[in-house]
Amino acid sequence: MAKAQHSAQRKAKVQRRTAETDIVLEVNLDGSGTHCVDSGVEFLDHMLANFARHAGFDLTLACKGDTGVDDHHSVEDIAIVMGKAILEALGDRKGIQRYGWAIIPMDEALVRSALDLGGRSYSVFRGEFSRAEINGFSTEMIEHFFVSLSRSMQANIHIAILEGSNTHHKMEAIFKSFAYAMKQAVSITGTAIPSTKGVL
Repeated sequence: MAKAQHSAQRKAKVQRRTAETDIVLEVNLDGSGTHCVDSGVEFLDHMLANFARHAGFDLTLACKGDTGVDDHHSVEDIAIVMGKAILEALGDRKGIQRYGWAIIPMDEALVRSALDLGGRSYSVFRGEFSRAEINGFSTEMIEHFFVSLSRSMQANIHIAILEGSNTHHKMEAIFKSFAYAMKQAVSITGTAIPSTKGVL
């Protein structure tokens, strides 16, 4: 069961405990990119640290998961909790840009991310990896991470690897491009709800 707290300062804290994971996550959408991340999956820590720094979000995460079994439960549940926290921090989403996109290179890799914080969940991922995992983080979990995040954050997320051969570079470019797309989408650019419906 998850419980959440949020404030007008676009901050949120979400806790989620199951038989497989015990997670506490705090996010500040108007932070400076400071982070303290302990997911139990070392390469995911590196990815989330990059995400926080480049999105400009303050992010604190502690996860105790059954990584002795597999990384699946921890990666999936962290995405669920992170999505819930961002959604709570956004509040009524009044004034946000709503849409965000970025194309980010990392050496030979090039990744495009685009998203809509419009309240509908959908995820599309295009990309392949030559390695099955990096330091405990299964590459097959990248797509599942963003599927789970899109559901809990109620967002459309489209990610495509356009170029690249090095798995580390491609994975890092994914999280960095997503970070810049998120930074753009949550930015305050007006005063109204960004929808002809009047609600998101």
